[in-house]
Amino acid sequence: MTEKDGGRGRDEQDDVEQREFDLRWADGAEYKEPSARARMLAARWKDNPPGPVPFRPDPEHTRSSGRSSWVSTAVVLGCVVAVILFLGYIDFRPH
Repeated sequence: MTEKDGGRGRDEQDDVEQREFDLRWADGAEYKEPSARARMLAARWKDNPPGPVPFRPDPEHTRSSGRSSWVSTAVVLGCVVAVILFLGYIDFRPH
């Protein structure tokens, strides 16, 4: 130990060793308590279990509205054309 570290070198090393021991001891535990959310869901699902949820939805349910993709494309292109015409009208107006 030197005067620079104020005699704290060994204490800090002991703290690090103790923390490492605590982490190894906790990781090696056989039983780990579930989180609060896991306990809440387990209690809720005990009487009323959730239904099965598919990983991916059925293909017929993928579209939320009845429109096809070409209608959406036509609407977007129509808006773009309207903005271009509006900007052109502003530029060619007599001042």
